Amino acid sequence: MSERLAVGIDIGGTKVAGGLVAEDGTIIARARRDTPHRSKSPGVVENTIVEVVTELLDSAPDEVVAVGIGAAGFVAADRATVVFAPHLSWRGEPLEANLQRRVPVPISVDNDANAAAWAEWRFGAAQGETHLMMITLGTGIGGALLFDGQVVRGKYGIAGEFGHMQVVPGGQRCECGNRGCWEQYASGNALVREARSLMTANSPVASDLLARVDGDPMALTGPLITEAAQEGDPTATELLGEIGTWLGVGIANLAAAFDPGTFVVGGGVSAAGDLLLDPARQTFRRHLTGRGYRPEARIVAAQLGNDAGLIGAADLARRDA
Repeated sequence: MSERLAVGIDIGGTKVAGGLVAEDGTIIARARRDTPHRSKSPGVVENTIVEVVTELLDSAPDEVVAVGIGAAGFVAADRATVVFAPHLSWRGEPLEANLQRRVPVPISVDNDANAAAWAEWRFGAAQGETHLMMITLGTGIGGALLFDGQVVRGKYGIAGEFGHMQVVPGGQRCECGNRGCWEQYASGNALVREARSLMTANSPVASDLLARVDGDPMALTGPLITEAAQEGDPTATELLGEIGTWLGVGIANLAAAFDPGTFVVGGGVSAAGDLLLDPARQTFRRHLTGRGYRPEARIVAAQLGNDAGLIGAADLARRDA
């Protein structure tokens, strides 16, 4: 009996990653292109997506029943229109219609965090959980809710933008235009910003980090900080602990509002593992409403890594096909 294969596409600020995904979540073929610069027209990005999809369709050993697109941006409730994607110059973009004219397989579009949450529920860290919240820590913070086997998208399709909850009134300016958003304190950007501030101030505690980038603070990245922490650098460990503390504050707020059973933390920053999650768990317990008198949600690391978005996008599209 042939497989019902699906293509999953994960569109980020730097890459368009695609996979040919089997029904058990296994990726059997991959394709990837760099994302054109954000100043390019939306059509240039769509050309790149079509290239990746076409390559994967050509490699498929069985019928491909659907193509799922996971986009880093606000996707309308119709799952066809990208309302706003800050890194891709999409504003009210009819992405499904534009791609469907060029791809001979049914297409569905979703937010990338929704896709990642679905993948972790179906195949990863949250299998069997009835009430799941996904937190994706990358350049910013994305998120998703999945209750009783359904992605909760909200009336307008934009639920789960947890990174833009205000946690510090009048705090750090955010790209969204507001101040004090959670992602300004608990994301990859926040981690690198704080480390660079120590480096540019010539703080002696940043000497190891400076040595790793030959004295150039602008060459510092989140993965380099994580690597330093894993090798025992106390400053890098402290910086990740601060990010973890802010992560725990936000998760406690989300628990008060939604009462899930499991929080799955994914995205690039989650590669730090317990260096990030242990401080988050400790802070979560201190800030949890009704602490000591209520069950506590689990806080766990995602299992599917960078593949979660494309696996989930493919599986959601297959379900709808």
